[in-house]
Amino acid sequence: MEDCLFCKIIKGEIPSEKIYEDDDILAFNDINPLAPIHFLVIPKKHIASLAHIEAGEEQIIAKIYNIINKLAEEKGFKEKGYRVIVNCGEDGGQEVMHLHFHVLAGKKL
Repeated sequence: MEDCLFCKIIKGEIPSEKIYEDDDILAFNDINPLAPIHFLVIPKKHIASLAHIEAGEEQIIAKIYNIINKLAEEKGFKEKGYRVIVNCGEDGGQEVMHLHFHVLAGKKL
């Protein structure tokens, strides 16, 4: 999607502090962190929200959660715990209409 902020980050048109990338997924630090550790994990394919996942796309959600667990292990917060937040739609607090998972850690939430 041409005017999507996260699609522009994926294309490299907007800089980000990447912490993980593969063919399907990008993870990068949030520019306005709400915790000592706060990053976003997004699919590279534009999916507007959880409500827009189509049949056959479920595997991307499983892959995202696997990457979150991998990053939690690598960054050393897997054992102490963390929060994953997915806002869905305007009423759900979603500000960027590209599916994204907030991961927060590093303090008691």
